[in-house]
Amino acid sequence: MNSQKDLIRAIEERHSVRAYTDEPIAAAVVEELEEAVAEANAASGLHLQLVCGDEGAFSSLLAHYGRFRNVRNYLALVGPKGADLDELCGYFGEKVVLLAQQLGLNSCWVGGTFSRRKTRCEIADGEKLVGVVALGHGVDAGRPSRSKQISELANTHGMVMPDWFQHGMQAAALAPTALNQQHFIFTLDKAQEVVTAETTGGPLSKVDLGIVEYHFEAVSGHAVAGSAVERLGDRG
Repeated sequence: MNSQKDLIRAIEERHSVRAYTDEPIAAAVVEELEEAVAEANAASGLHLQLVCGDEGAFSSLLAHYGRFRNVRNYLALVGPKGADLDELCGYFGEKVVLLAQQLGLNSCWVGGTFSRRKTRCEIADGEKLVGVVALGHGVDAGRPSRSKQISELANTHGMVMPDWFQHGMQAAALAPTALNQQHFIFTLDKAQEVVTAETTGGPLSKVDLGIVEYHFEAVSGHAVAGSAVERLGDRG
């Protein structure tokens, strides 16, 4: 399930879906997702939570304006408040989302068009709900979004891109971002060994940064220097 080929296919086939059928998520799939959430939380210190069978979070006018329909399952992005929270939620949340895609589910990252008050998740003192990811069996598989050219998303100082960097950037270019604005850039240093990434602004930019970093690292096999995930290692 987690082979490189399966992961790349999931990246290519996952599109934002806002309308879902009544089909519940199978118990075996829920169990596998719960295990992935537990692993993500153990690795990151986050408090991600899988919520199934709850209509409250998407029963508000905000969800109506967001054109969401019949969302009953979601991943709640919760964690300790701090400078790295949004980026870590993006990184580890996308890891779970791509597994969900491989398990036959559809998804949509949601930053604002849902009811935070009605979201059924635990938020301890010192924690924050960053957003949610809708999950379930979509009415359809969604549509591909238009992506910027890799040359617009990467700075290689005029050097030819190594194959691994190009593959990583292709995956990053397919990552979901707020309003599909792709406010990020990856930089390859002159030694062609160290990669850094930064946001160029926009809504939910740090969440987006975490998402694209996961896509890049998972496909290229190279870590992003200075990322929130790297800082986790520094603390450990």
